[in-house]
Amino acid sequence: MYLSRFLSLHALWVTVSSVMQHYPSVWGHYDVCKTQIYTEDGKFWDYTACQPEAIDMMRYVKVNLEPPDITCGNPPENVCGMGNPYMCNECDAAIDELAHPPELMFDVEGRHPYTFWQSTTWKDYPKPLQVNITLAWNKTIELTDNIVITFESSRPDQMILEKSLDYGKTWQPYQYYATDCLNAFNMEPKTVRDLSQHAVLEIICTEEYSTGYMSNSKIIHFEIKDRFAFFAGPRLHNMASLYGQLDTTKNLRDFFTVTDLRIRLLRPATGEIYVDTDHLTRYFYAISDIKVVGRCKCNLHATGCKEENKKLLCECEHNTTGPDCGKCKKNYQGRPWSPGSYLPIPKGTANICIPSISSIGTNLCDNELLLCQNGGTCVNNMRCHCLPSYTGVLCERLTCEKDSQSCSPGSGAISLQPLVLLLPLVALLGLSELFVF
Repeated sequence: MYLSRFLSLHALWVTVSSVMQHYPSVWGHYDVCKTQIYTEDGKFWDYTACQPEAIDMMRYVKVNLEPPDITCGNPPENVCGMGNPYMCNECDAAIDELAHPPELMFDVEGRHPYTFWQSTTWKDYPKPLQVNITLAWNKTIELTDNIVITFESSRPDQMILEKSLDYGKTWQPYQYYATDCLNAFNMEPKTVRDLSQHAVLEIICTEEYSTGYMSNSKIIHFEIKDRFAFFAGPRLHNMASLYGQLDTTKNLRDFFTVTDLRIRLLRPATGEIYVDTDHLTRYFYAISDIKVVGRCKCNLHATGCKEENKKLLCECEHNTTGPDCGKCKKNYQGRPWSPGSYLPIPKGTANICIPSISSIGTNLCDNELLLCQNGGTCVNNMRCHCLPSYTGVLCERLTCEKDSQSCSPGSGAISLQPLVLLLPLVALLGLSELFVF
């Protein structure tokens, strides 16, 4: 009876494990950088690709507005409703209850729900009322969810969302928004649903978020998840496919990577074809919330990202270092630095940095990075003494039979490929007498 129950539980576990491999994002893969594996022959480190969890990136953002005097309230002024130009409120920067500073675009959840930033009104019409809102992180981040901008005013007639990959030195458009794309930007209107897997990087102009000024028409999206869905399916169930594409297509990976975002407000909502010059206090911008969710880019070499001196830094592993874990540590430059890889699913490849030949000296094994594996014993930091069924400098390979497709403990032939790769190291260390071919 107990055997039957055990077999049933085992079958259930195999089924669950199989399912989990098809949902890597749901089940938290890439959330550890290394695991110590214990076997009957000993212990060794299993290094895997890893990345930080996605977080609310607005907690770490620095906001800059251009022009700097674009926020209302200095001097105080009346701001009136789009639907009723005679229903007005005062904006006064000197009174907290009447002020609308930029930080209210992303104030902490739990504060008054109607806090918002607000611009001056279009009192200088016909001079354009334009605002640049720059969101800077001083860190490379990877976007994982839709960018959502919630307006307190009506949504603008014309707007551009831009991104930078070099800390604001250069900019490129992410998406155009307009009530009339052809007139505003000489572009045919599209939505993300009009794209395809092969055109997912296309920069489009959409009219979907720029019409209407009723209370239920306040939100503008930049659709990250809809673009993910071209590879992972409508419900993002096949994340393995997405990870595979991100791993092998640099342009796709870069598309979702930013250091800065810029919201360019080019023309406020008018609700009409013509601007009512008798009631210019109706025209302004007001934003109550901006949502940006992402993770620190750590090149699959870290699971943590900390704030230090008001700057985000990856907590690098795999013997890497730098803000993005973008280089090997000193004395760990035995091969060129490489980012980790999502492949093979679900653990990926760590691509750890290994010790430089000059830093190894006479130590060929130790109790941390160069741990003898599979029950091997490090002898005087000079060599690994392997169990009969294993071979290799770190006892990392099974001995093999003559048929290279058949490896089993106790077989006699040694796989030459890893040893051939290590021959230059062996020659430099004068350890050739340790190997018998």
